Amino acid sequence: MGVFPVFNASNVSQAGSFEDSHNWTAATQFTQPGWRIALWAITYSFIVITSIVGNTTIIWIILAHRRMRTATNYFIVNLALSDLLMSAFNTIFNFIYASHNVWYFGEEFCRFQNWFPITAVFVSIYSMTAVAAERYVAIIHPFKPRLSAGSTRVIIGIIWLVAFGLAFPQCFYAEITMDNGAMKCIVVWPDDVGSKHQYHIAVIVLIYLLPLMVMFVAYSIIGVTLWSSAAPGNHLNRVHYEHQVNAKKKFVKTMVVVVIIFAVCWLPYHIYFILGSFKEDIYQQKYIQQVYLAVFLLAMSSTMYNPIIYCCLNQRFRSGFKLAFRWCPELLLPLHLKASTPRSGGQRAGSALNRDAARTRLVRCNGSSQRTSPGGNFVSDNIWFLTTAEIIDWFFSMTYRWGRYRQGE
Repeated sequence: MGVFPVFNASNVSQAGSFEDSHNWTAATQFTQPGWRIALWAITYSFIVITSIVGNTTIIWIILAHRRMRTATNYFIVNLALSDLLMSAFNTIFNFIYASHNVWYFGEEFCRFQNWFPITAVFVSIYSMTAVAAERYVAIIHPFKPRLSAGSTRVIIGIIWLVAFGLAFPQCFYAEITMDNGAMKCIVVWPDDVGSKHQYHIAVIVLIYLLPLMVMFVAYSIIGVTLWSSAAPGNHLNRVHYEHQVNAKKKFVKTMVVVVIIFAVCWLPYHIYFILGSFKEDIYQQKYIQQVYLAVFLLAMSSTMYNPIIYCCLNQRFRSGFKLAFRWCPELLLPLHLKASTPRSGGQRAGSALNRDAARTRLVRCNGSSQRTSPGGNFVSDNIWFLTTAEIIDWFFSMTYRWGRYRQGE
C-alpha cells in the first residue's frame, strides 16, 4: 500500500535515476473544473466536521461519566481519538494535495503526513481488536480476572508504540521534491524495489487482514455462545440472566456493525494501492484522480460512522448524545432520537446517563417520523443499521441451529 497522503507519486523507487519519478509525476498533472473541486471540498468538509463532533462527543460521554469508564469503553475512547485525529490532521490536507497535485505544507508536515495516517489506522483497528478480545475473555471465560484500568492503559500504550514503529519507514523515506515548478511530497524508497512491496504487503496484512480475521473468529465464538446460552430454571434468575445476555448481544451486534463498516470503507483503498504498487502506470490513467478522491473519501468516511452507530444501537450513548446536545435539540433530529415513553408517566432512567438525561429534560423529537415499540423502547428509522444488526442476530441464531443439527446427526 502506498503512502496515505499522496495521490500521484507516493511510491517512487529510486531505480538508477531520480529522473523516472520526475517524469511520472509530470505525467499526472491533473486539472479539474472549480465546481467539481467545490463539490469534493463540501463532501470532505462534511465528513471532517461530523467525525470531529461525533468522536469528541463519544470521548466526553465516556470520560465524563464514571459508570461509562470500563475497559471496553476505554478502547472505544482510543478508537474515537484515532478517528478524530485522522479527520483533523489528514483528511483535508490529503484532499488538497490530491485535488491540486501540489504540496503546500512544507517538508516536516510531509513527513508527518506520511507517518501519521498509518499510525491512526493501526490504532483504530487494533482498538476494535482489543474490544473483541476483552469481550471474548469476559463472555467465554467469565471467571478469569477482568482487565484493570492500569492494564488497559498499558495495552493502549503498546498499540500506539507498535503503530509508531510500523509507520516509521514512511516518515523516514519521505521528502520534498520539485517537479516543473510544483512542490511534491513523495516517499523515495531505496534501490531495492522488493523492500517497498514487502513493506506495503506487511502493512496491509497488519492493519487490515490479520485483525479482521482475529475479530471474525472472536465474534463468531462469542455469538454462538450467547445465542446458544440457556437461562436458569428459577424465574427471577432467568429474567436477570436474560437481561444480561440481551445486553451483551446488543453490544456485540453494535461492534460487529462497526467492524463491518470499517472493513467495507477501507477495502477499495487497499485494493487501489495494491494495484498501484505492482502496476504504477495506472496512475497515468485519465480518470485516476477522480477514482482516488472517491476511494479516499470512502476510507475517510469510516471515521464518522462509529458515533452514529453507537447512537442508533446503544441506549447509553444515545442518552449521552441527548445530554451533550440538549442546548440545540435540532441537532438531534437527523439521528431520530426520542426519549423512551414510560409506562408509569415519568421517564425511566436505568443507567446513570439516563438519569442525567431525565434531569436535564431533553427534548423529545415529536416532529420526526420515528416509531416506538409497544413497550416504549426506541426504534430507529435508520433502517440500514437496524437491518444489519438483525442480520447479525439471524446469522448467529442460524449458526447455533446448524451446530445443533450437526450434533444430532
